[in-house]
This record gives sequence, structure tokens and C-alpha cells, in this order.
Amino acid sequence: MAGRIPQHFIDELIARADIVEVIGSRVQLKKAGREWKACCPFHGEKTPSFTVSQAKQFYHCFGCGAHGTAIGFLMEHDKLSFVEAVEELASRMGLDVPREGGADEPRQQAGESLYELLGRVALFYADGLREDQRAIDYLKKRGLTGETAAQFRIGYAPDSWNAVLRRFGDNDETRHRLLEAGLTIERPTNNRNEESGFYDRFRDRIMFPIRDARGRVIAFGGRILDKGEPKYLNSPETPVFHKGKEFYGLYEVRQSRQPLKKLLIVEGYMDVVRLHQAGISYAVATLGTATTTEHLERVFRLTPEVIFGFDGDKAGRAAAWRALENALPAAKAGRSIRFLFLPEGHDPDTLVGEEGREAFEARVAKATPFHKYLVQGLIAQLGTLTGNKAKLLAAARPLVEKMTRDAYREETIRELANSAGMAHVSEVLRWIDERPNSQTSDEIQARRRTGIVAAGRGSVARQAIAVLLNFPEVARDLRGHEALAASDNPGFALLSELIQDLKDRPASSKGVAVERWRDRPEHVHLEKLAAAECFVSDRRAALEEVQTALSKMVNELGPARRTEELLAKADTEGLDDQEKLELQGLLKARNARQPTTGKP
Repeated sequence: MAGRIPQHFIDELIARADIVEVIGSRVQLKKAGREWKACCPFHGEKTPSFTVSQAKQFYHCFGCGAHGTAIGFLMEHDKLSFVEAVEELASRMGLDVPREGGADEPRQQAGESLYELLGRVALFYADGLREDQRAIDYLKKRGLTGETAAQFRIGYAPDSWNAVLRRFGDNDETRHRLLEAGLTIERPTNNRNEESGFYDRFRDRIMFPIRDARGRVIAFGGRILDKGEPKYLNSPETPVFHKGKEFYGLYEVRQSRQPLKKLLIVEGYMDVVRLHQAGISYAVATLGTATTTEHLERVFRLTPEVIFGFDGDKAGRAAAWRALENALPAAKAGRSIRFLFLPEGHDPDTLVGEEGREAFEARVAKATPFHKYLVQGLIAQLGTLTGNKAKLLAAARPLVEKMTRDAYREETIRELANSAGMAHVSEVLRWIDERPNSQTSDEIQARRRTGIVAAGRGSVARQAIAVLLNFPEVARDLRGHEALAASDNPGFALLSELIQDLKDRPASSKGVAVERWRDRPEHVHLEKLAAAECFVSDRRAALEEVQTALSKMVNELGPARRTEELLAKADTEGLDDQEKLELQGLLKARNARQPTTGKP
């Protein structure tokens, strides 16, 4: 696994990048005063409400609420992961992305050189397809057009043990790079003195290049033309390819001009290609492995709706159940997971070819919701509910326990009760909801820290954070925030941490300040506060606003607690003039409250 990208590099990237240039290369911007405006690329509109601030390195749409930094825009608009967005932004500026992690770095650096090699081999396979009539006839028989083959860069691996090896492995270094890329296999030797050799992994196969989000070839899938095993052969894990994270066809999905409202996950390369050719441009496939939770978390960064498409046979239903089990932690409110089962004897490839796009999409629209399939699957495993209600309950409990505690989970429990005719099921399972749920504790804590849960929209903490994000340079002059660090009051601890971070690492803009929190649960709330309209117009007013807010918040902590904190600080590191005056006032007030005792 590659090391983390250093935070100082991300800060520098946001500070040096021109967000107007980044967004302007994808959206037609027009100058409007200090800012730039456009029709929002994230929702349909005729009157521009999308603004970009060059000074603050931040964008915001007053129509749909979309907002963020240059990195955030690339993630949202180009559907990139965070790392991919950083790499894309860095490449625009001619910068190499550094990595932390010691021993991981050489492997990552070695892996970077594989992209060019894999790309050249993909071109070699594509040329091989054009030169082999048997392979061309096979694709035509499967219903593919030349345009589709070119779109997916489909190729053909010659029926040779060393075609790739001869073309690209002219010395020891290149032969070992081919092995590292998963394109060749090392021949075992029985004699220590016998020189090891290599041979091509893919032979006499239709080749499907697998591309990452930036369009770089990272692996291949090969389909045999005639009878033989295995029918499909995939690249092994390599420094640039991890099958548990990638999808076939995701790059092509991202290239579609249509808004990505949902994603259909199917099982095979040919399924994806035929669906796209039919106009169903939101289909992808896993790469010889079951859909993992990591797969789904990546998908849900792109779209709120996922449909699994499986063959209607026994193997397809077994695969669907594995997908459901892996999807349990990802099943949350605001997300849709559904299951599509095709008629017996059909897969997406053959069915869309037989009935066409409209009929196939009608099936997609009727796909079974997650909670209904979970209950149906359990009942099917039991065979009948007669006398098995207790077993149904026992089978459901470990599945439900893996789900995040929210409305999605409650709907699943309700479906379980209704389908089984057991009115008491929801009551029996209620104890699950009363348990602490580690999956949501971070989110709940983050919301408390930002003041989203208990504080009103105009809370002092939220106002102070919003102003500070717009004027991060005032942090160095703020005093008294340390008293808030251990507070349970919503937003208090977050404001204190934000101020301290900006003192330690000054941020040149709102974009830099917000981007630092991306891997924290509080990030989504900070982005919203950063996007809100700021009524403070200059640095001096911002400093006064936040300092006044700090004083109010410290007063809320209670005089006794604040007195003890200042006394302790006076003993250890000393107080500044403002804190000395504050302590004198607190002590005077405390002495005035203490009762006097007269002589007996």
C-alpha cells in the first residue's frame, strides 16, 4: 500500500493551484466583480448561480449548494477519488506527488513506471485484433461493433507463448518489469544452475484493458475465443492494480456526457461492453472477485444508487447474496441498493441484445430493494416460515447488527416483521438499536463538535467558525481558545482545534484551511460553513467578531471552571494581560459571593 500524501504538500497544492483555471477548463466561466460565475455544472439552470473565488480558492453554487476546493471540484465533477484528484491537480502543475511511509515509497515509485508499459502493451493487443480475422469474427458474432471495440480499446493476444516477451522484454530489466506488471509468468526451474525464463500470461484471448480513473491501463482481462479453461483470465495483483478496489468500465462511465444518477454492477466484461453499446452507459463489472465494502464506498462517492445485476441461475443468486452481505456496512440512509435478477439462461450481454435498451431498463427500474431482498433471501434459505420464525429472527440478527443505525436499518427491520407476519420482531430487535454503534459514533461526535446537533443555525460557535474559515489569518491573534478544548458544548472543541491548527500552520486561503480536514468526519460540516455567506468584510472586523465569540463561549463554561483553569495556567506558563484582568474579575466575583461569618 502506498504511503500517505503529506499534508504540507496538499496545502501547497491548494495554495499554488488556480481554481479558476482548473474549473474554467471544464466550465465556461465569466468574470463578475472579484469572482467568476457560470451555470452550475452539477444541476440544470439557466441563470448562473455558480461562483468561483480566486482569492479564497473556493467555489459555491447558490442554487444546489455544491461547494469546495479545487480538489473537491475534481472529485465531484470528474468523479475522482481524493488521491486521484491530488495526482491530477499536481500533474497540471508539473509536480510529483510525494508519499510518506518509508518502505512503501520504493514500491510506489517502481509501480509508476508500469503505466507506460501497460499502455504500450494495450496498443500491441489492439493492433493484434485488427490483424486477426478470427478474433474480429468472434466479436462480430457476439454483437460488438468496431466503434465499441475502439471505445473500450479491446484487443487480441496472439496464440504465442512469447509474443509480448519478444516485443517488450529485450533485456533483464524489461523482462522483470513485464513480470511485475503481470504480463508474463516466470517459468519454474528444477536445477539451481538452470537459468529461469518467462512466458506470456495471455495467449489467444480477446483482451479487455482495465483503466483507472485517469484512463491509464492498469491491468487486463482476457476471454478465450474457443473452448478452454479458464474462460476468463485476469491480471494478478500488482503495484498498480488491486482488484478489490477497481471496476471494469468505470473510466468509460465517467466519460459519458450523461449525469451519473446510478451505477449497474454486473459480472462480466462482455456484459459491460454490450450494455454500453446499447446506450446503458452506467454499467461496470467487478474483476473476478465479489463486490467488496471498499468497492461500494468508492461507488457511493460517485452516485447514491447502485443496482446489482446477476444471472438468474443458482450461481447468480449465490453471488447476489455475497454482495448483500458485503454491502451491509454500506447500507445507509440516502443510499439506494437494489438487486436485478435476469431470466434463467440469460446474462446482461445476451438479454440486452435480445430485447433492447428500453426493455432492459424497465427491468432495472423494477429491481428489488435491498431490505426486501434481505428478507426474501432469508426466507428462501429457511424454505418455509412455518415453525421457523425463531430461526428467521436468529438468522436476521447478525445481518442487521452490521448495518449503520439509521432509517435504512429501521426499514429493514420493519420489512422483516411485515414479511414474516411477526408483529413482535421489531420489538425483539429493538435492543440492537440500544447498543453503542461504533460505526456511527464518529459521525455523531463530529456533528456535536460542529454544533449541528444541539446548536441552532445562528449559534455563536458556528458563526465564529464560518468567519475564521473566511479569514484564517486572524487565528494568530486570537486568545483564550484553549479553554474550549475540553468542552462538551457543541462546536466549542472544534473551534479551539481549528484556531490552534491555523496558529501552528497558517493557511493562505479558505480552500487550504478546509482541505486539511478532508479525512476527518467534521469536513462536510466545515465545507458547509465555509460556503455560507460571510457578512464580515475585512480582517479587522473578523478578528473582533471571533474574539468576541470566544469570550462569550468561555463565559458559558462557568466562572468556577474558568477560574481554576486560569489559576493552573498562571502556575505553569503565566498569563497575558487580558487573562490577568479576567482572573482578577473572576476572583473578585467569587469573593463577593462567599458568605461572611461574624463572631459568636
